[in-house]
Amino acid sequence: MEITRSRDFTAERAWGAKDIASMNGITTRLHWTDRPYRWHVNDGEEVFVVLDGQVEMRYRSGGVEHSRLLEVGDIFFASVGTEHVACPLGEARVLVVEKEGSV
Repeated sequence: MEITRSRDFTAERAWGAKDIASMNGITTRLHWTDRPYRWHVNDGEEVFVVLDGQVEMRYRSGGVEHSRLLEVGDIFFASVGTEHVACPLGEARVLVVEKEGSV
């Protein structure tokens, strides 16, 4: 048993993570960041939950770029093939649930 107070978590680099759990090939990781990730497409589905801060989630659908502001408690689901990039506005902490070894 372990309790993690997400708002106190920091990392030495942007997108540094703490592994929370690995269950049947699915990982749950707590990330801290203050910089954008990079455009990418996961090889599986991804659930992205903002725990602290704000994140502008940019994604492409049908060749068109879209953007949504995610705030604390908001959840972004990226289906297989969804090209996206997370851009925090200042510091942010996010919980990411995805296939083990995914980008």
